[in-house]
Amino acid sequence: MEITFLGTGTSHGIPVITCDCHVCQSENPKNKRTRSSLWVQQGKTSLLIDTATEFRLQAIEACIRRVDGVLYTHCHADHVFGFDDLRVFSKLTARSVPVYGNKPTINELRDVFSYVFRKTQEGGGKPQVETIVVEDAFQVQDLLIQPIPVCHGVLPILGYRIGKLAYITDCSHVPPSSLDLLQDLEVLILGVIRYEPHPTHMNVEQALELTEKLKAKRTYFTHISHLLEHEEVSKTLPEGVFLAYDGLTVQV
Repeated sequence: MEITFLGTGTSHGIPVITCDCHVCQSENPKNKRTRSSLWVQQGKTSLLIDTATEFRLQAIEACIRRVDGVLYTHCHADHVFGFDDLRVFSKLTARSVPVYGNKPTINELRDVFSYVFRKTQEGGGKPQVETIVVEDAFQVQDLLIQPIPVCHGVLPILGYRIGKLAYITDCSHVPPSSLDLLQDLEVLILGVIRYEPHPTHMNVEQALELTEKLKAKRTYFTHISHLLEHEEVSKTLPEGVFLAYDGLTVQV
């Protein structure tokens, strides 16, 4: 399995509009972060986790040619506002792209992008998708996917496990039942926003505590704000823990 971090930033992206901090003004490309999304490839199967605001640009940069499904974590703008650009992939294959999420996510997605799901005039086109509510493990092509319920503040959202890979972003708490689904991982991906505590996201300390508890062979932090400079933070992380960056490709 090969994964590509299409984007690794928070909802603001980095650089943040109007911000003059040293991270936003940095010339290090690893400090330039589009909104968070992941591309998973195994064999002929091509999956996305979320369609970030810059998904069109991310897809061009990564040379994505096929999408067999999209796993949505939740329906916040930075995770779904590339949704319309799925129309290219449904047109290429002449079939609907299946999109997956928990019930609140799918309901809100259908509301936010209501034009996709109602009859409208013929024109520039719109994505042809099939929305699927998931609770238990499900199959996409040859991949078995396990939803991982987590908490984004009080909002119930999903992470996902695919084989030895797990992706959890925008999370402030992982319930004990979900911890049981995160054992024996090769690669763990966690959303980590800053050093200071945050009401709806993990900070660095919380993420490192979870990393130590789960003991994945490699852990990557994503959904990173402009309060974390890539090189400075990387020097402080323990062995096997890394800051991800846009365009990073990892074998699992």
